[in-house]
Amino acid sequence: MISIDSYGWIERFASGPKQAQYNRVIDSVAPGQILTSAVTVYEVYKKAKAMRGEHAALEDVAALGHTLVVPVDQEIALSAADYSLEHGLHFSDALIYATARRHHAELYTSDAGLRHLPGVRFV
Repeated sequence: MISIDSYGWIERFASGPKQAQYNRVIDSVAPGQILTSAVTVYEVYKKAKAMRGEHAALEDVAALGHTLVVPVDQEIALSAADYSLEHGLHFSDALIYATARRHHAELYTSDAGLRHLPGVRFV
């Protein structure tokens, strides 16, 4: 099981400079083996809508819908708060990281704030 944070999906969908690297990671597993935090859905939709319009944003969200989308529950929220305090993570980063950790998924990201955490693969 892997997880791709918002940064990675935005690179993929918006043809960013790291698109090829994220494509290799994402395409190496079945969509059902990709864990996606509901927070990632929010961030991808917001960024895509601002950059490329609502239609593109909805297409991106539809693609994320083929992955295993995990809602934020109490356990994830509390773990995220602990990770935030321990590692100085921002709200959304902490929630995405906590979701991946709860499900024992490797988190792929290019977010420098997550770079050195256990279970993170920096792209």
